[in-house]
Amino acid sequence: MAVVEELLRAEKDGSISFGNYKLPEKQKVENFEHNGDLLKVKTFKDITKLESNENFVYESVPGTAVLGFKETDKGVEFSVEGDSDAQITLGLLENTEYSVFVNNTSIGKMSTNLGGKLNLSVELSGGKAQVRVEK
Repeated sequence: MAVVEELLRAEKDGSISFGNYKLPEKQKVENFEHNGDLLKVKTFKDITKLESNENFVYESVPGTAVLGFKETDKGVEFSVEGDSDAQITLGLLENTEYSVFVNNTSIGKMSTNLGGKLNLSVELSGGKAQVRVEK
């Protein structure tokens, strides 16, 4: 499994990778500059959470490793790994409908709530999944 040893890193393609679900205790990285934003990540076996400029972006329970996380005007895409199935919450635009794909298979349309949060479950069980959410 490809946990992110440095907890948060910028990739050459402009995306970011973060999270380490193998950690027994919570660790964090704050004030990580990426594309003009200040990022903060908290991660360990029970939860992984990402914020950008103090705004909620990503959370998984239990903790995960996220690779190639990229936000665009149309949505977000990333690869996620973990030891067990994960409940993922994404911070997106409020009251907006999105098409959600896991491993290139549509799992349907979902709408965000007033806070812009979208919840989905991903089957991992020691593996990984590709997630794409688009308007």
